[in-house]
Amino acid sequence: MQDSILSLLPPLVAIIIAIWRKNALLALFTGLVLCFFMIAKGSVIEGLQNSVLGIADVFSSLGNTYIIVFSLLIGALVSLMNQSGAVNGFIAHLAKLNLVKSRRQASLLPTIIGTSIFTDTNLSMFTAGMASQKLFDEHKISRAKLAYLLDSTCAPISILFLINGWGAYVLGLLDGYNFTDPVGILIGTVGYNFYAIIAVALAYYTAYSGKVFGPMKYAEANLVENRKDPREQVNKIASATVMWLPLIALLGITLGLLWYTGNGDIRRGSGSFSVFWAIVSALTLLVLIIMAKQLLPPKKIISHSITGIKHMAPAVAILVLSFAFGDAIKALGTGVYVSQLLNVEVPIYLLAPILFIAAAIMAFATGTSWGTFAILVPIAVPIAQESALPIEFLVAAVLGGGIFGDHASPISDTTVVASIASGCDHFEHVKTQLPYALIGAVLTVIIYIIIGMSF
Repeated sequence: MQDSILSLLPPLVAIIIAIWRKNALLALFTGLVLCFFMIAKGSVIEGLQNSVLGIADVFSSLGNTYIIVFSLLIGALVSLMNQSGAVNGFIAHLAKLNLVKSRRQASLLPTIIGTSIFTDTNLSMFTAGMASQKLFDEHKISRAKLAYLLDSTCAPISILFLINGWGAYVLGLLDGYNFTDPVGILIGTVGYNFYAIIAVALAYYTAYSGKVFGPMKYAEANLVENRKDPREQVNKIASATVMWLPLIALLGITLGLLWYTGNGDIRRGSGSFSVFWAIVSALTLLVLIIMAKQLLPPKKIISHSITGIKHMAPAVAILVLSFAFGDAIKALGTGVYVSQLLNVEVPIYLLAPILFIAAAIMAFATGTSWGTFAILVPIAVPIAQESALPIEFLVAAVLGGGIFGDHASPISDTTVVASIASGCDHFEHVKTQLPYALIGAVLTVIIYIIIGMSF
């Protein structure tokens, strides 16, 4: 069954279940069990045992463990920033500066915030959304436009800056291929991730020019009062520095440790080690600031931290199964078989567009880009190795396709969060954003074909 057409069965089944049940966890787990069932040549007991061992083996890698803990602690960081009043303090600080005096400035505010806070998409969206809702109402700009600007900056910028859980996750997927410079490959994907670049550029153009089209134009012409609270209200207002100092520490420590572990070259540094100790340091700094300013009692600090970690648990469960599934389909030889098949049947210039479209369809159907990355990155890497195309090029096609699928899908968590954070009707957001996302996708496919023809 290995290195044959049957090796396509686990990812295919995973995709079908994800579309059918709209459940990435069930899809990944079923695909994982099927992989080990096939490796065990039909032995049910051995297949189940190896599936459990495969999940447990994820934690045998110190790098994977670092990334998993990092993802959980991000939840605690976001929760404490909100509950301590740090986010409200940041919003109040913006109001005092009185920087927004026109429609253009009001539109640029969430766009700039969305590209500035790239450590966590939810934190970025909620902060930018709460800071902008009243301003958009005052300047008679639709909440649909606000939702679009949030969604088209926060997720794309997270996959471009990579000093966050997204970067740590992709780095984990690249682990196991014995690359001499995995961080360099990760950084190299940025220049090829054209969908994310176009999405951010289009958002800035829309915010600056004020020009809209499609359903968004109708939404702008027919403004509806909609004042949903983006989340449970927190009345406390703390200094804006309570939010910014830990975020600056997170970025600075990550870069510093990448430089240190890479002996002066951040591309060769240990990404998982760096982000783990950076989040530990940033969270510790935030707790110390909260205690020093008496913003929350110790019991509340602990309870809110636990709540934030719990909120991240579903995403981390997908993370663990993604790592295990990626290892399983590597062992089954799916990537090798697909790479050999595509090299024979598909022109080299179509490989990146095919991977981009496949990732887009999967992410759209499942509502999760991370689950999509888990299935397609282990396929994209062997294809690149067999075809002599840059690994960064094909991995970037998968990452960009996943982001596009996230933008277009009505069941995507980022789409839902953008709707909530902007106080916009969810399906209005999906409808008004789709034409912008499609433009970015079409341009990306064209660029990938042109670049593919140059190799």
